[in-house]
Amino acid sequence: MNIEGIVTAVEPRPAPASGLTAPPTHVPTVPALRAAFPELTGESELFLVRARRSLTMRRTVLAYVALTKPRIIELLLVTTVPAMMLAERGVPSLWLVLATLFGGSLAAGSANALNMYIDRDIDAEMKRTGNRPLVTGEVSPRGALTFGLALGAISVVVLAVLVNVLSALLGLAAILLYVVGYTMILKRRTPQNIVWGGVAGCLPTLIGWSAVTNSLDWAPFVLFGIVFLWTPPHYWPLSIKYREDYAKAGVPMLPVVADPVVVGRQIVIYSWAMVLWSFLLIPAADTGWLYTIGAVLSGGYFLLEAHRLYGRAKRQEAELKPMRLFHGSITYLTVVFLAVALDPLLHF
Repeated sequence: MNIEGIVTAVEPRPAPASGLTAPPTHVPTVPALRAAFPELTGESELFLVRARRSLTMRRTVLAYVALTKPRIIELLLVTTVPAMMLAERGVPSLWLVLATLFGGSLAAGSANALNMYIDRDIDAEMKRTGNRPLVTGEVSPRGALTFGLALGAISVVVLAVLVNVLSALLGLAAILLYVVGYTMILKRRTPQNIVWGGVAGCLPTLIGWSAVTNSLDWAPFVLFGIVFLWTPPHYWPLSIKYREDYAKAGVPMLPVVADPVVVGRQIVIYSWAMVLWSFLLIPAADTGWLYTIGAVLSGGYFLLEAHRLYGRAKRQEAELKPMRLFHGSITYLTVVFLAVALDPLLHF
């Protein structure tokens, strides 16, 4: 039996805490190991002690990584590199791309860690967030706050030194908008929280462009607008699925305070605005047929799913199937920005 098996046998991982309590013991103590395995002595016991220390460190590292919400960072980076390639009209230097992605990842990780620190009370009330490190106690509030602030400071320095000052300022703006604008001001006060709070998630497009040109133009603002208009119809379906969670936590997401038909109508409106806005990149960046075809096909797919959700809401169907649009929205954004990246290379 390996050390993970021993840990599970002696002291299974506890269920998510219902509130913020003292950190649970996820790795059994040495006395617990001795009691469970009295036949282990000498070098065998020393192995368990060392293995326990190693496992504890690994779980701590993974808990801090979880604070950064890696999957969200991946989505943000999907918009950064294509913006850089469009600005370069080709492939930027690998060093610049890596430096920008590193600094941008640190900035996004900082914002997400600080978001978890601030929202640790409502995260404890929601099933979807019940396993987050601050809820389970794997990371202390003080540790999360220090970690988030440190990542933010390092990200600004990295972007300023390795990329340029404009990109660093945009990275700082993204952190402040997400932490202060969305998390502290909007999220618990208005159903428009995700609309205006989503501005922070649009800034990677500007960071990517400015990293290459050290300036801004109309094209990156068109990309900014695509992500801005995409955010509500992307996030509201998720809010529909977890409506009870948000209601229990007192977060006024639109699906909590509005009828499903109203939510569906708003999703359709934003979806049409997003698709139509995406065509502005054609004149703004002189994109070719590759981007045009990608925008048309993926936009048509997105609109189809949005109208299907709206139709189910109007028919008052018991199952709205909102996650179809949620996952489809990720596909849409990926396809559109992949077309943004490839169009300068295969321009025709």
